[in-house]
This record gives sequence, C-alpha cells and structure tokens, in this order.
Amino acid sequence: MLRSLFCALLLTAAAGAAPAPITLRVMSYNIHHGEGLDGKVDLARIALVITEARADIVGLQEVDRGVQRTQGRDLPAELARLTGLTVYFEKNIAYQGGEYGNAVLSRFPIRSAKNTHYRMLRPGEQRGIQQLVLDVHGREILFLNTHLDYRPDDAERLSNVAEIQQIVAAAGRRPVLLVGDFNTRPGTPTHEGVKAFLRDAWEAVGQGDGFTIPVKKPNRRIDYLFVTPASVEPISMQVLHTEASDHLPIIAEVRLK
Repeated sequence: MLRSLFCALLLTAAAGAAPAPITLRVMSYNIHHGEGLDGKVDLARIALVITEARADIVGLQEVDRGVQRTQGRDLPAELARLTGLTVYFEKNIAYQGGEYGNAVLSRFPIRSAKNTHYRMLRPGEQRGIQQLVLDVHGREILFLNTHLDYRPDDAERLSNVAEIQQIVAAAGRRPVLLVGDFNTRPGTPTHEGVKAFLRDAWEAVGQGDGFTIPVKKPNRRIDYLFVTPASVEPISMQVLHTEASDHLPIIAEVRLK
C-alpha cells in the first residue's frame, strides 16, 4: 500500500515537472542569392558557413529559386542537400522567371509552416514573414524568419512590427525565435517596437558592436535574433566573418527554459 502510494506520488511529480532545458544553435544569414564579394554564386561556401557553425536552425533571406541570374537553379534545395538540413522556402515576389524570397533550414521536424505577406502601405518590393512550428526534442517552438523594407523611413517596417506582434501573441506559451534582416539599426523606432514584446539577443549576450554590413569594415547592425524572454534564454552570440555574401551571418546559442 505504501509502495503504491509512493509510486503514485513520483508519477504525479514527474507529470508536473518542467521540461528539461534544451540548447540549440540559431543562425540568421542574408545570403544575397549566394553571391559573394567576388561576384561568384557559390552555395558550397554558404553551406560551409552553416555547417562549420553547427547551426540547428537557419533563417535565410534573399533566396532565389528558378531565377535567371542564378541560372534557374533551386537554391533552397541545393542548400538543403549540402547541409543535410530540411528546407522550407516561400517566395515573396516573382523575379526573372522564377521566385525570390526567404528560406529556413532546420535540423528539427517541421510540424507546420506558412508565409505571410505583409500589408503594403505604398508600392514597393513585397516582403513577408515565414512562420514555422518546429518539434525540438518533443517541444514545439515558433520560428519566424523575415526581411523588412529597406527604405530610410520606418513607416513600412513599423507596420510590419505590428503584424509580427500579433503573430507572437497568437503563439501562446510556445517559445518564439525571430530572425532576419530588419534593415534598421538599434535604437530606431522599428528596433524599439520589436523590443516592446521580444528580447534582442545581442543586447543580452553579444560581445562588441555586432555589425553585419558591409562585409568589409562593417559599420551597421541590421541582422537580428529576438526571443521571448520568458521561455528562451540567450547564452552566447557572435558575428561570423566571411565574404560569401554581402552580409555577415549571426549565430547564437540559446536555451529553451
């Protein structure tokens, strides 16, 4: 009788226990359709950056599929093959006979995925945000990958931030990781707008200025990782130095609480 009661208490405690912390490596990389500073499209060196960083999840921006300038190649499929990761690509615009948009590479199973086009305030290049629910060792996370408007004023980007906030709010208790090229510096209305509901991982654990562009003598930080502070703890973060694109990639190690 006492033994049965003890076993029942153990099972009850186990069922109510918090999940064990999970550590993962997250990258954001604007790959400039695979074109490096030498003007050559070389996906092998993009893939090498990803594999050497031991990235588990990668948000890629400026990705071609079937586009004339990249010889009609399927860049997302090639990168998946070269890295051994699963890929999800969605276009935001039709371009040169093909598709141009963003992609996510993941070591974890993709439970669901979609791409939402932002509402446009004025004519310009359509931008979007990818939303993937990933199964990370039995825990679901929401991974967001985006590339915001490049124009000097914040109008379009602030409108995008409002949409991102709605997506994050709808995630409920799922941990959220948001990466991308935000085309804005720290301290701008766009940056502060995102920080109102997510944490800037670089500000938490990054060392130095975190500049990601231009590749030679970088002087601006416009590529980011933001996380839900209640459920994701940044551990370390760095900018990687490579001439494989016109942006420098960022890589972070984070822990799911």
